[in-house]
Amino acid sequence: MSRIGKKPVAIPNGVTAKIESGILTVKGPKGTLTLGLSDEVTYDLQDDKIAVNPLDNSKKARSFWGMQRTLVANLVDGVTEGYTKTLEISGVGYRAQLKGKVLNLQLGFSHDVDLDIPEGIDVKCPDQTTVEISGIDKQAVGQFAAEIRRWRTPEPYKGKGIKYRGEYIFRKEGKKK
Repeated sequence: MSRIGKKPVAIPNGVTAKIESGILTVKGPKGTLTLGLSDEVTYDLQDDKIAVNPLDNSKKARSFWGMQRTLVANLVDGVTEGYTKTLEISGVGYRAQLKGKVLNLQLGFSHDVDLDIPEGIDVKCPDQTTVEISGIDKQAVGQFAAEIRRWRTPEPYKGKGIKYRGEYIFRKEGKKK
């Protein structure tokens, strides 16, 4: 039994949800999100909550149960509060700046890295070493943050690179003489 799947997803005031032809649509103050529904679970839409239950007792249905409930909860959270990831850049000469709809990164390469900001994602650079990524789609925010981080992952000796705020970088001791 899925502990996560048992809990119904509460729908707050100002948020509407509807299921039509296998697609769940959630509208809220921040926008609208959709999710293609799995055939392995059933979705019970009530006035103030969405309950997700397995279709039968098969292993596949039980494995989809908790994941689908979490995806529904992510939709509801996204349209009410949104999601934010903050990246911190550390290293001499490493910096980020926003140029319209392009994020420009200087990461010690012989060239600057220019990343186009996807639709539905907001990026802010409060200073040269901080990048804040926000949006209503949790997957899109996390994916864009991971793409930025991939350009220069933190190294264990000096800690130079791009890391998430609050991430712990395991540091190694350097070579001894």
